[in-house]
Amino acid sequence: MKIYHSIDLFQPVPNPVVSVGTFDGVHLGHQQIFAAMKEEALRIGGETVVVTFYPHPRLVIHPDSKNLKFINTQEKKYEIISRSQIDHLIIICFTREFSNLSSADFVKRYLVDRIKMHKLIVGYDHHLGKDRLGGYNELKGLGKIFGFELEEVPALMIEETAISSTKIRKSLMEGNVRLANHLLGYDYSISGKVVYGNRIGRTIGFPTANIELEDEYKLISAVGVYACKVDYQGKIFKGMGNIGYRPTIDRGDLTIEVNIFEFDEEIYGERIIIYFLERIRDEKKFENLSALREQLFIDRVKALEMLK
Repeated sequence: MKIYHSIDLFQPVPNPVVSVGTFDGVHLGHQQIFAAMKEEALRIGGETVVVTFYPHPRLVIHPDSKNLKFINTQEKKYEIISRSQIDHLIIICFTREFSNLSSADFVKRYLVDRIKMHKLIVGYDHHLGKDRLGGYNELKGLGKIFGFELEEVPALMIEETAISSTKIRKSLMEGNVRLANHLLGYDYSISGKVVYGNRIGRTIGFPTANIELEDEYKLISAVGVYACKVDYQGKIFKGMGNIGYRPTIDRGDLTIEVNIFEFDEEIYGERIIIYFLERIRDEKKFENLSALREQLFIDRVKALEMLK
């Protein structure tokens, strides 16, 4: 996949099949759109072009909001789109000025004049342009004016629920990573550099790798203990992670840490990826470290069972 951090760098390709969106999570619904794009491009001898934005539009339109969190970092989003075998990814710088473009102006200036779009494929209830006024009916009219085809991919349903980024964010905030992973089509993860903690876990036989977040806007799943897998230098290990405030030890800042099973290497300063597969329990304050240690043995057994 070729990535363009400016649309000015994009060179014409044959019969571009285009989709536009923020694609937070790049979930199964988004992947269904990409599959439709690839099928159409193959049919007409064209190439697929995904257009997205950075910063995320909500960060520009609502800069004072302190609750803006996203399922993936930008880098992870690009990685998953690439895995979908899209040919071209164009990242448009989203500014205040850009946010004032009407859907007609955006379509003409960017998709028609610059990309020479042959066909636009959008998801169910997709909107673009200022105040998100460019819905399916308007886009259909613009297609007749500017000479491009339009296709709407219906909502992908799982268990009678339409897959959406909103649904996935809600599941993660409730700690239901099993459902979130089901809707994403892959495992929710958090990555970062391993930093020094208070090293108390090591004294009770459960050393943990504490990580420093790479992106302040990354959505963190609910506080609790989780069955996890850990990617360190391309190798996958089993483990159990904790998101929380370690109430038995202190009530400091939120920490993200993981006890990696069958692993005893010093990896401070190294980058790891923690994949969260299932929530084991709530975070709890224990009377002492001995009681915490007993619970951790129980958690380990449950984690290994979940990770089979």
